[in-house]
Amino acid sequence: IPTLHRCGDPTDPATTMGCLISEQQFNKVMHYIESARADGARLVCGGRRPDDPKLARGWFVEPTVFADVTPSMRLFREEVFGPLLAVIPWDDEDVLFEQINSLEYGLTASIWTRDLAQAHRAAARIEAGYVWINHTSAHFLGADFGGYKKSGMGREEGLAEMLAYTQTKNVHVMLS
Repeated sequence: IPTLHRCGDPTDPATTMGCLISEQQFNKVMHYIESARADGARLVCGGRRPDDPKLARGWFVEPTVFADVTPSMRLFREEVFGPLLAVIPWDDEDVLFEQINSLEYGLTASIWTRDLAQAHRAAARIEAGYVWINHTSAHFLGADFGGYKKSGMGREEGLAEMLAYTQTKNVHVMLS
């Protein structure tokens, strides 16, 4: 992942990931990283500020991957809104979906597999507003964006957003 994503100046075409929105969000993400470590998740990569001195003034965090994340961990249960990926091992598909769907949030999910039939079955079962298969964070023109449960504030983008600001009225006229 670090070789695929480059933190940096968003005006630089080589940059694939900018900084977090604020110091407050940076501190929150760093707290999630420390919490995941303390809970026993295995840090695969990232988990810190980039070494580049040019990025010292921004709220940059390297793309971070944790493996062996379990349902008891905060990283599993909460929305991070930062460059953290939780890899969740599982043996029983039914138990996995029960754990995922028991969460308070359901904004997005990303499924990574070579078995597209399994991925489509999983997408149908996951309670999330946006499910990606073998990628993440892509939005499509005209597709609405929003979550289930405590995620989001309704639907954004696409026809759903326009309809949220629209009050319809039907007028029927009897001509005879």
